[in-house]
Parts: sequence; C-alpha cells; structure tokens
Amino acid sequence: MSAPAEAGTLSGDELRGLCCAAATWLEHHVEQVNALNVFPVPDGDTGTNMFLTMRSTVHEADGCRDTSAGAVLAAMSHGALMGARGNSGVILSQIIAG
Repeated sequence: MSAPAEAGTLSGDELRGLCCAAATWLEHHVEQVNALNVFPVPDGDTGTNMFLTMRSTVHEADGCRDTSAGAVLAAMSHGALMGARGNSGVILSQIIAG
C-alpha cells in the first residue's frame, strides 16, 4: 500500500478503490440504470454497458504495478477505452480519461 496522499489529493490506491466502488455500485444497480435508458433508443442496456466498461477499467487498474495516482489513472483510462461498450460506455471512458 502506498503512503497516504496529501490533503486534497488521492493516492493510486485510493483512486483504485473509488474505481472498484463505482463498478460494484453499477453491478448492483444494472437493472435500475437499464430502466432509465429511454433516449435516443430505449434499448435498456445502458446499465449493462456502463458496468462492463467499469469492469474493464477495474481490471486494467488492478494490473497496474505502479501505485502512483497518475499511473493508476492512465491504466483506468486505457481499460475504460478498450473495454467501452455502447455509447454510454464510450462516454464513460471519456469522463474517466478527463
């Protein structure tokens, strides 16, 4: 585990933890998010696509050996982009990338 970050900043471990928490939340609320999906096409897969994108994001972050926040965020960004599913996943990947 890396040293605690300065006040107002996140360490790589804290960033990874937030990523995992977001993926877990999506996993538990996939159907609720799917039900919100009405525009532009009510295909009901937004929650699924966002969860699959976050799962790829977590996988890439977990494989990052460098614990600095910058390296973890770069891994998350790569994982999100490469694992993006559907329009919502691509949008989410761009939010993660900044």
